[in-house]
Amino acid sequence: MISSLSNPLVKQVLLLQKKASLRKEEGLFVVEGKRFAEEIPPERLARAFVTEAFADSEEGRELAARLKAERVSEGVMAKMADTMTPQGILALVRRQEAADFGPGPLLLLERIQDPGNLGTLFRTAEAAGAGGILMDRETVDPYSPKVLRATMGGIFRVPFRVAEDLKKEAEALREQGYCLYAAHLKGQEAFDRTAYPARCAFMLGNEGNGLSEELTALADSLIRIPMEGQAESLNVAVAGALLLYEAYKQRRA
Repeated sequence: MISSLSNPLVKQVLLLQKKASLRKEEGLFVVEGKRFAEEIPPERLARAFVTEAFADSEEGRELAARLKAERVSEGVMAKMADTMTPQGILALVRRQEAADFGPGPLLLLERIQDPGNLGTLFRTAEAAGAGGILMDRETVDPYSPKVLRATMGGIFRVPFRVAEDLKKEAEALREQGYCLYAAHLKGQEAFDRTAYPARCAFMLGNEGNGLSEELTALADSLIRIPMEGQAESLNVAVAGALLLYEAYKQRRA
């Protein structure tokens, strides 16, 4: 059992929780909780840790054995965990980004900064049958603890990739036959009065500044979400949900 806070593995987990650069360098990220641990693809599991209480519990015994989890003290788990009330299980998982996307519309995200927004977009993309998510390097790290919790496991199920050059990736999608739609305040077409082809991508920009002019210029169409009252814009996760579900409704029809 690991009981010392100075153990090298404990220090590694702590740094991985805090540093995006280390997560990228080591190709690992940290997940917490029973539900998350149950969804880890076997080939991506690097190492797992559990408290004795979790490992000996009826609900945790089988999972701890399957993951070959190493036991740690309650104090060590509390130190390693990013949550205030750890569930007694934590794992290191190998990073993996998609080379290809599935069928369904894509999300292209530029400089999304709020972890909750990105995590919610993952959940919505899965629920609405999106083909995947493409984001730029300026977008918040999808492997950060707050984003992971907000994805509710979607990080394992939604194909995604972090683009070195989002503009070039968008141009490549157009060459592959994708129609690009920019969610924009200057859009002339209402999002729910636009017919979306099977191969389409919705571009969403930064919470405060929206899409850059460079990316907006690549759009085949600027679309808007009609609003009443004095609201100037919608939360980016809400906007993404409306667009994806409109496309989903059209596919179902």
